[in-house]
Amino acid sequence: MFGSVNSAFIKGIGAVIVRVEADISNGLPMFEMVGDLSPQVREARERVRTAIKNSDIDLEVRKTVINICPADVHKQGSSMDLAIAMAILAGQGAISSSRLSDTLFVGELSLEGSINGIKGTLAILMAAKEMGFKNCFIPRANEEEGRVVDGITIYAVDTLKEVFDFLTEKTKLSPIEYIDFWEEGRLDRQEDFADLSGQETLRRACEIAAAGMHNILFIGPPGSGKTMAAKRIPGILPSISKKECLEISSLYSVNGMLTMGGLITRRPFREVHHTATKTAITGGAYTIGEVTLADKGVLFLDEFPEFSREVIETLREPMESGRVAITRSNIREEYPAGFMLVAAMNPCKCGFYPDLNKCRCTETEIRRYLSKVSGPIMDRIDICTESSPVEYKDIKSLGGGEDSATIRKRVEAAHEIQKKRFGKYNYSFNSFMPVGHVKKFCPLDKECDRYMEMAFEKLELSARTYNKTLKVSRTIADLAGSESIQLCHIKEALMYRGMDKKYRG
Repeated sequence: MFGSVNSAFIKGIGAVIVRVEADISNGLPMFEMVGDLSPQVREARERVRTAIKNSDIDLEVRKTVINICPADVHKQGSSMDLAIAMAILAGQGAISSSRLSDTLFVGELSLEGSINGIKGTLAILMAAKEMGFKNCFIPRANEEEGRVVDGITIYAVDTLKEVFDFLTEKTKLSPIEYIDFWEEGRLDRQEDFADLSGQETLRRACEIAAAGMHNILFIGPPGSGKTMAAKRIPGILPSISKKECLEISSLYSVNGMLTMGGLITRRPFREVHHTATKTAITGGAYTIGEVTLADKGVLFLDEFPEFSREVIETLREPMESGRVAITRSNIREEYPAGFMLVAAMNPCKCGFYPDLNKCRCTETEIRRYLSKVSGPIMDRIDICTESSPVEYKDIKSLGGGEDSATIRKRVEAAHEIQKKRFGKYNYSFNSFMPVGHVKKFCPLDKECDRYMEMAFEKLELSARTYNKTLKVSRTIADLAGSESIQLCHIKEALMYRGMDKKYRG
């Protein structure tokens, strides 16, 4: 007899729908599994067989062959255990196959017959909905992820016996209730720019960076507020849409990082220690890296030159393309990496250059320290700003500057302008504007063009930094509510472009 059910597993950051087939026939008792399977999947033989027995469900001792197709796709993980068990029971005739054609089963089985939670449930459910499945059985541990997907009937179950009794109409199950989780403008902020003392230039640079999702680098002595400012940037970022919320949450679900009872309802903020490896940053064939976890949000690298040169250089392609491609022998995965880089660094090893009264570094030591951040990386950073030492009067004022809510209103207004401008394209921020669109959306009048030509020669800009300067100018104009880029916008953008020359020149 033959039985077939549907299941799915996670490959990269997405779900792959598969069909699990079981053939039960006469012959020597055996249990064979085929279909390009990883060791995790092959181990399901013992888990499934023992789980069926311990669930008090009759298991015929016959020749059993399991095929998971398509056969040319490498299967991995334990999410197909429940489907394998259902396929066997359907092959024995214990369950009617006609009830299973539009149903998806995912879940890992324990030896006692209970169903354990799996990673990537949200991604699997979204794929199942897109493929037109009507029903889906998921582990009870992943129930909260199921509540946010509508348009499909989802059952959260605890045991294999519970599923079997429902499909044989011995008991009833109630589908989990969909919850409209989305609240427009939902926020959960704690750190506020009102806590930052002084640093008006730094504040302004953060506002521009947040408005256009521009990469930004802070340079300044220790204790001047670089880290403090960086950690307050999430509080002024544009809010995410419902679609972005599900996309980000799906990534975290795949990585097993989606907390119970909540989706990712704000742009990610990933703070990485400087001892991180290249694989931890970019990801591997079966793991998601920090650049992907920071997609549509912020990747914060404090003490930037302390990261290994190899790690810093791996950021080149993701910063340019917004994606990272991982190739390992016969495996190639591509992950999203549309992050905003926020980096902070001291101007030298001791941290006090160019204050020669405090700095004890030699010229060679300063150059060696700054050269850890290469020219190609600096080319990809849109804004470079200085954090000056904080004065006593600013400390006594306990902040006193604008709070994050006030800044965020201007950022949101600029973002709305960008959303309208790029409405028919697949991006919504000035920083993601492709080179071909810069001329269209960042036109310059004759005065601005002459000034840019002079700056191009004097500051020795590359073609990339020229385009990035125009993008930043466009964001500054959006914050000012200006339809066209003015000379003052160009000058301010060039000020941020030339700041690194002060230290690296």
